Amino acid sequence: MKVTAGTEDAERCNQAFTVAAAAVAAGAEVSLWLTGEAAWFGVPGRAQQFSLPLATPLVDLLGLVLADGAVTVCSQCAARRGITEADVIPGIVIKGAAVFAEEILTEGVQAIVY
Repeated sequence: MKVTAGTEDAERCNQAFTVAAAAVAAGAEVSLWLTGEAAWFGVPGRAQQFSLPLATPLVDLLGLVLADGAVTVCSQCAARRGITEADVIPGIVIKGAAVFAEEILTEGVQAIVY
């Protein structure tokens, strides 16, 4: 799953995290990619700052995905924002487009982009 929106499109952003967390809770293997402005949610404290009325807190959704899934920040998106491996939440990695392509081209994988 790939989320491309951040606080500028809060509903789309939250929906991606909600679907990812629900998929993890259902037992699916989930890889959540944070791209564009969503890359900021890989940095400690950023998910806590996100607020959307009547939505599960983003920090809780991120925690659920991190507990049983994988979370990756896009390397180009990170570089454009000055985010390094030292800056991200433990358990989150920074990887490039080739890794994303490899993941979504694996047999039986379904990619969802928000």
